[in-house]
Amino acid sequence: MAVSDQSVATGTQLDQLCINTIRTLSMDAVQKANSGHPGTPMALAPVAYTLWQQFLRYDPENPIWPNRDRFVLSNGHASMLLYSLLHLAGVRDVTPDGKILSTPAVSLDAVQNFRQLGSKTPGHPEYGWTAGVETTTGPLGQGVANSVGMAIAERWLAEYFNRPGFELFNYNVWAICGDGDMMEGISSEAASVAGHLKLSNLCWIYDNNKITIEGNTDLAFDENVAARFASYGWDVSHVRDANDLLALANAYSHALSIKVRPKLIIVDSHIGFGSPHRQDTREAHGEPLGEEEIKLTKRAYGWPEDARFLVPDGVRENFRDIMGKRGRQLSGLWNALFDDRLVVTILGPKPRGGLLVVLLAKNHVDRVARHNPQNEEDHRRWKLLPGQIEVAKKTVEQRRAEAEPAFVKWVGELKMDEVERELSVNGLSAHIALTEGKT
Repeated sequence: MAVSDQSVATGTQLDQLCINTIRTLSMDAVQKANSGHPGTPMALAPVAYTLWQQFLRYDPENPIWPNRDRFVLSNGHASMLLYSLLHLAGVRDVTPDGKILSTPAVSLDAVQNFRQLGSKTPGHPEYGWTAGVETTTGPLGQGVANSVGMAIAERWLAEYFNRPGFELFNYNVWAICGDGDMMEGISSEAASVAGHLKLSNLCWIYDNNKITIEGNTDLAFDENVAARFASYGWDVSHVRDANDLLALANAYSHALSIKVRPKLIIVDSHIGFGSPHRQDTREAHGEPLGEEEIKLTKRAYGWPEDARFLVPDGVRENFRDIMGKRGRQLSGLWNALFDDRLVVTILGPKPRGGLLVVLLAKNHVDRVARHNPQNEEDHRRWKLLPGQIEVAKKTVEQRRAEAEPAFVKWVGELKMDEVERELSVNGLSAHIALTEGKT
C-alpha cells in the first residue's frame, strides 16, 4: 500500500503501514549512523509487530508495571527493531529511581541519533540506559539465557505471593533470537534448564533466516533445531513465512495455550526483506544498505523514496488504540487488586509480605501521584502510606534473607554450567529490580 493511501487505511492495510514504518525507520537510522544491522529489523518487523500489537501484555504508560510481559531481543544487533517499537508504542521514560516521566523512552530524535555517543539508542540495547529494555543484549546467547532467569523468577514469585482469588504474577517472557544465538552453547544450556523446569511462561521466537555476517549458515550450522528443542521437552511450532500475519498470530495463540512446557516458534524469514539487491545476503546483516538501495527498497514498499524517518499519520495512533489500550486495561485491573486495607493486611498476618508490601505501597503512591486525587478522603487514605512503606522496608532485608538465597540455591542445585547459572540469575535479578520499580 502506498503511503499516499493512508487516509483510508484500515485493518491489514494499517498493519502493513506500521510494519513498513518499523522497516524504514530501521533502514534510515542505520544509514544515517553509517553503521549497524538493518536486515533483521526489515525481516522481523511483522513478527515483532504482531506480537506487540496483539499479544504483549504491556502498558507503555507504565513500563515498570510488575506484571507486564517481558520482551527480550536476544539478537541485540537488531536493536533498531526494538527502538522502533518503543518509539511507535509511545513507551515512557523512567528515571533511575523508578519515576515514570511524561517524555518518551525513545523519541524520534533518539532514533535519528542511533549509535551516537550519549544517545538513548546505542548499537546494542542496554539495560538501565533505555526504558523498555529488559536486559542488555548483544553477545549472542546471553539474551535467551537471561530470559530463562526471568521466567524462573515469575514462577517463583507466583508461587510465593499468589493466593486464591489474588493472582499477582502471571506474565509471560517472549524472546526473539537468531541463528547466532542458536550456535552458542549458552543457549543450549538455557534451553535444557527451561525444558527441565517446564517453564510454560517462556517462548522463544527463532528467526531462521539462514544468513550470518560471514554468509549462509550452511558454512557452519546445519543441525535440526526443531528436533533439538523437542528433545529438551519444548513445544515446537513453525511459521513458514515471516510476513504471514495470520500464521504468526496462530502460532502465538498456540504458544499461550501450552501450559506444560516452554515454547519455540521457528519463523522462516528473508533478511533485508524487500531490498532488490541485498535480500538474503550477508551484506544485509551488518552494514547500511546504501542510499540508492534504500530508495529502491522504499519503492518496493510503496514508500516515498526521499522521505527520511517518516512516521505516517495513524501509525502511532494504531499502537495507542490497540496495544496501549490493552496494556492500560490490564495494568489498571492489576492496580485495582490493591487498596489500603490490603496493605495493612499484608503487613500483619502474611509473613512473607515484606518485598510485596513495598512493591504494593509504591504502586499506590505512584498511581495517586499520577491521578492527583482532589477529595479529602483520598488524601487522608494515601497519607498513611509513607509510614507503611517505612515499616515495610524494615522487613525487606529479613524477607530477602529468607527468600532470595533460597531461590538462588534452588537454581544452583540444578547443576547448571557456571556461566549459564550466572546469566539465569542475572535475568532473575533484572526481573526483581524492575519489579521493585528500579532501573
